Amino acid sequence: MKIIVGLGNPGSEYVHTRHNIGFEVIDVLAERYHIVLSRNRFKALFGKGVIGGEEVLLMKPLTFMNASGEAVGPLLRYYKLSTGDLLVIHDDLDLPVGKIRLRQKGSAGGHNGLKSLIHHLNTQEFDRIKVGIGHPQGSHQAVIHYVLNGFSGEEAVLIGTAIDQASRAAAEWVTVPFPQVMNKYNANK
Repeated sequence: MKIIVGLGNPGSEYVHTRHNIGFEVIDVLAERYHIVLSRNRFKALFGKGVIGGEEVLLMKPLTFMNASGEAVGPLLRYYKLSTGDLLVIHDDLDLPVGKIRLRQKGSAGGHNGLKSLIHHLNTQEFDRIKVGIGHPQGSHQAVIHYVLNGFSGEEAVLIGTAIDQASRAAAEWVTVPFPQVMNKYNANK
């Protein structure tokens, strides 16, 4: 079994915000593969289904972004999965709006959701799809405000395409070796 985790914040006030890109990719996968996210355990909303003939868990942590690892760690342990069975989808301030980048490992790069995952999983080695949300000008406070807001009209078109690409890459990750998926989707940039 594989697990695909989208990072975000629970609650209607965060829907369609920059920080909730991971949740949006999970929603697309759930709809495309008819996976119902109805289980609410381990501080997460998740559902089990099949992608490419393989059993998959789609997951949205309900801990808020900065504590994502509190949900992912226990779910991995419960299902006896390793970080090799894990794909994390998250927003990235350092990528332009609408660009995606796939990586097999790496630091948190200032992303608090990734910091929590790295802490609770005790490793930086897990596959990830980063979706670019751009970077605001200004102070740290500007960044907090920026990630909790939505996209402008032109940006919304770009982000819609990126969400579709990220969901397709995630689906391929289930059955195709990740280096091949990385080569395909990273080359499209």
